[in-house]
Amino acid sequence: MSLEGKVAVVTGAARGLGRAIALRLAQDGAAVSAWDLDAEGAAGTARMIRDRGQRAIACSGNCADAARIDEALARTHEHLGKVSILVNNAALSPFCRFEELTGEAWDALMTVNLKGPFLCCKATIPDMLEAGWGRIVNISSSSAQTGSAAQTHYAASKAGVIGFTKSLAQEYATRGITVNTVPPGFVDTEGLQESPVDVAGYAPFTPMKRPGRPENIAAAVAFLASHDADYITGHTLSVNGGRYCN
Repeated sequence: MSLEGKVAVVTGAARGLGRAIALRLAQDGAAVSAWDLDAEGAAGTARMIRDRGQRAIACSGNCADAARIDEALARTHEHLGKVSILVNNAALSPFCRFEELTGEAWDALMTVNLKGPFLCCKATIPDMLEAGWGRIVNISSSSAQTGSAAQTHYAASKAGVIGFTKSLAQEYATRGITVNTVPPGFVDTEGLQESPVDVAGYAPFTPMKRPGRPENIAAAVAFLASHDADYITGHTLSVNGGRYCN
């Protein structure tokens, strides 16, 4: 699935799913702009890609800040070219019991998880329209499909991402841009290890009896970003080891 000549933006690319996705898209031939609030982590991802002989840069900033997005996009244009592929991966995923959830915490999470993809799409879609070709892959969550105790705000934001994806897909279906979503479930990342989830204890209760790997998500994203997926849009490609069957 060659992506030679394409430029991909991956948000939240400093570690975990974002880093795995960035590495896979680069492996498939895309030049990658790694965006993250963690400047050092994003630089590390870009360096890993360049060490493999592929093109990459890092851009630091908040994906929910329009001014910082414009700065990152300008830097991407300067060093790599116009954007062909956007992967909206950056997100917050805290645990908080509903009785303790404040309006401020709700708003802060929605700004990153839902407004962030909106702003990044607004910024990059003009490049795709100009080229008559584009791929947008939004990382949602199996929590949006099943619900998740103590993550009401997170699950709600990711359900919003799924609805956003389907609607955007219909709007751009005749203009060369596909828009799809991948909801991961129980994937062994730094974020999962840092969460209250007992990974080893929960694994036996899942269909595959083990967590997934970031590379599993990256492979799904790479397919949806490829030429082979040009008749797939508005789709929710669940990668969760059977945790949720759709």
